[in-house]
Amino acid sequence: MPPTLTAAPALPAGPVTSRRDEEPVTQSAGSPAGSGWEGGPVEFDAVVPPSGNMSVAGRQFWLGPARAGLTVRFWADLQVIHLCNAGARIKSVTSHLTVTDLARLVTTHQAVAAGPPPIPSRPDGPAEGDAVEVDRVISPAATFAFGGRILTASTLLAGRQVGIRIEPTVLMLFDLESRTLLRTQPNPLTPAQVVRLRGLRPAATPPRPSLEPVTVQRLADASGTICVATQRIGCGRAFARQTLTAHVSETTITVELGDGDTHTVRRTTATTVTTIKSRPPQTATKT
Repeated sequence: MPPTLTAAPALPAGPVTSRRDEEPVTQSAGSPAGSGWEGGPVEFDAVVPPSGNMSVAGRQFWLGPARAGLTVRFWADLQVIHLCNAGARIKSVTSHLTVTDLARLVTTHQAVAAGPPPIPSRPDGPAEGDAVEVDRVISPAATFAFGGRILTASTLLAGRQVGIRIEPTVLMLFDLESRTLLRTQPNPLTPAQVVRLRGLRPAATPPRPSLEPVTVQRLADASGTICVATQRIGCGRAFARQTLTAHVSETTITVELGDGDTHTVRRTTATTVTTIKSRPPQTATKT
């Protein structure tokens, strides 16, 4: 017998709708459900491991074993990543994150929508001519890598990590915690080279010289004159060829003359002290 054909049930009149059409979409694209994050910068906490080397979204952040156990607050967007502890900024680096990475941090690190950044930043990153900053570690030989060049810093900074404020004609090396000015030197890079530096970030407030006097040593010349911060100070021929100690403040320079006697002059230059120890006299070699 031929098979019996049954009629298909009649479809309801009107347009066909699916369950997805019936459920309103309340979550923005790329936002993890229930997170409350709708795009933009995020913040989250992470604990520094014993090694001092943190890894977030495929990138390592070296903070050192001395900070092991600290809770670090990350502030991240598509331009910059700030690391802070107890409200104090530790470092800032150029962001490698995408929108997808930010959404993943909401899920994996319980990140939340971020508040204002620790330091102001341009929405499109620093432009040519803007004051910007980077962090660099001074090598034991008192040098640091900068834009494909090897520059020399003070030997007193060897082994330290410092911040560098980059202005059109000058580099300002400063302490990262106190923002105390440590040294200045000419900027050898063009604006186009500056914007390609690794770890570039917008600059915060300019560093200031230390309010504490800087103690230096200087070798007096044959007339008993020393030079401190490009300022020449006459101490008398009685001190010719002697090594003298001077205390340099923002307004005065005080030279110790021995037996409790001092010679104080008003400071007439604003040059930063970069050399602490006296230089030995140079002896010509016979050829």
